[in-house]
Amino acid sequence: MSRGSNNANLKKLGVHIKRLRESKNLSLRELSYECDLDNSKISKIEQGQINITFSTILQLAKALGITPSQLLQTDFD
Repeated sequence: MSRGSNNANLKKLGVHIKRLRESKNLSLRELSYECDLDNSKISKIEQGQINITFSTILQLAKALGITPSQLLQTDFD
């Protein structure tokens, strides 16, 4: 997998996470409180600027009330 493809996939995941957050009517600040992550980190995740760990996936999924597999359910390259 090329670096460009990696970056594209991070952006796709970020867009998906943002849609999930918005579908739950949560602000960045509210989601950050629910999953104990800094809201600037969540913003960077949603913009596809940083790669996230499995622990972060678990935290986000729990805060959004979904499973980790649902969190990762997007069209990756």
